Amino acid sequence: MNANADEPWRAASPGNVNAAVGRVIRELRDLKRITARDLAARAGVSSAMISRIESGQVSPSLSMLEMLAAALETPIAALFRDTGSAVSDFTHVRQGEGLKSRRMMGDHVHDFAALGFHRRHDMQFEAVMVTLERHDEVAPPTYTGHGCVFIYVLEGEALYRYGRQEVHLKEGDSICLDAELRYGVQKVLTRRLRFLSVQAERR
Repeated sequence: MNANADEPWRAASPGNVNAAVGRVIRELRDLKRITARDLAARAGVSSAMISRIESGQVSPSLSMLEMLAAALETPIAALFRDTGSAVSDFTHVRQGEGLKSRRMMGDHVHDFAALGFHRRHDMQFEAVMVTLERHDEVAPPTYTGHGCVFIYVLEGEALYRYGRQEVHLKEGDSICLDAELRYGVQKVLTRRLRFLSVQAERR
């Protein structure tokens, strides 16, 4: 078959956007446990065309990608997930490690270990391990910000403030919240409180 302007594909060289899109289509098809023939039938194309697309040999048109996305029950944008920048960050922190710091805010002191920080064009992500010692004379600070925060208590108990609410958190408890309202530890009830804090926000 010869490619022309009316056909929904054109010849493509491997190792480019077409190959990346083809790999994603193959992965999504495998996840759904359907054959190339099944996908072809759902999308209204030939099995040979599915094979050529998945191997990056052709460049499918937008209309064909829409049909394939519908057949795979996924947003069309998902087909392009591997076509962005080849640069990505990877962090592996072993037990007890991490970038350790001590934060002093007035009379309040707490220790934390940064476990991961990623900044992309669309979002920012940070994970820290926080340790607070009980100090009845000094109230821990509260915060406001953007995005969402997830807290998981690893050790101890505390009263946690979110807006006007106060939550009693114990070991194994978690809380997830929008950072727009004031939040933070209100009072440490045990000798020590240790928790994982994860925050993500749009840039």
